[in-house]
Amino acid sequence: MDILAVDGRRPDQVRQFIEFPFELYRHTPQWVPPFLFEAKRVFDRRRNPLYRHSDAAFFLARRGEWTVGRLAVLENRNYNAFNRERAAFFCLFECVHDREVARAFFASGLAWARSRGLDVIAGPRGFTALDGLGLLVRGFQHRPAFGIPYNLPYYEELLLDVGFEPAGDILSGHLTADGQFPERIHSIAARAMARRGLRIARYRTRRDLRALAPRLGQLYNDSLGGTQGNVPLTAEEIRSLADQLVRFADPRLIKVVLKGDEPVGFLFAYPDISAALQWSGGRLFPFGWLAMLLETRRTKWVNINGAGMLEGHRGLGGTAILFSEMFKSVREGGFLHADLVQVGAENDRMQRELRNFGVDFYKTHRMYRMDIP
Repeated sequence: MDILAVDGRRPDQVRQFIEFPFELYRHTPQWVPPFLFEAKRVFDRRRNPLYRHSDAAFFLARRGEWTVGRLAVLENRNYNAFNRERAAFFCLFECVHDREVARAFFASGLAWARSRGLDVIAGPRGFTALDGLGLLVRGFQHRPAFGIPYNLPYYEELLLDVGFEPAGDILSGHLTADGQFPERIHSIAARAMARRGLRIARYRTRRDLRALAPRLGQLYNDSLGGTQGNVPLTAEEIRSLADQLVRFADPRLIKVVLKGDEPVGFLFAYPDISAALQWSGGRLFPFGWLAMLLETRRTKWVNINGAGMLEGHRGLGGTAILFSEMFKSVREGGFLHADLVQVGAENDRMQRELRNFGVDFYKTHRMYRMDIP
């Protein structure tokens, strides 16, 4: 077995890295491929804004002519500065069911991180704020929401064998449109908005969303106050994420809480296009773009994968506003199902409230952490 450090300037090596999951999951109907152009973009040191401040390395495990594993390791210097850590992250982890393979390419990844003075490695955690977190450990029978990791059940066994320890769970919930949402929450939200002078901004076109992107990016950064384990976005990262957000967004599902003209909260929801990605194999051309467009109009699933309020507007009233708008997005969009993407398991209060609203937490992702020896 050979461990290859992937050179992002080598199209053949990049292709091997990207294509490996297609072979590994060929008999797994739940797996959803990524957009291929975005999968290639993580190697592009000229266009990917992460490389302006940070670095990454990619590894392939090969046996003869066959790829048997892959791994990316990141040093996000902005994250480390914000959180006062010296952490590496791993992501894009895929592997055959073989402990020797996992040990070998993680040894290479750890050596890379050690050489940069990093003392802990955690993950799975990807390149951008839109990348889903963690390793799937419960809910393998369900298709993932768009952009949320899916993996084979034995992956946890491999990570534990390498030396990782669990470092927190992240839950995703299912909500049906015919659920009994408490009307009192709408009333609490309406009173809170009137008392605080808040209103909900709605948008009609993707052009409106793109123009809003800088303010939303600043709102996201401001909403990190008092939190740990996050990282503010640079202006270039905000522009890059805006391109991803609006590509298949339904403007009706993007809601911003305003006080006067200043954003103080947000709720992001998107029509789920996973079925179209499965059909197209992650390709936009020649017909993938049409499949994506049609899926945004006919899917009965919506992904709710971003919500937050500025620190001074949190609490019962702010939470009620977000919950109320969440349910309205499901109903008004004509969806039958909503996937509430990745709520931290440590947030007991929010989980209890969401369960009271009929949310079934049916998937669990798990983070892992290990000191670098």
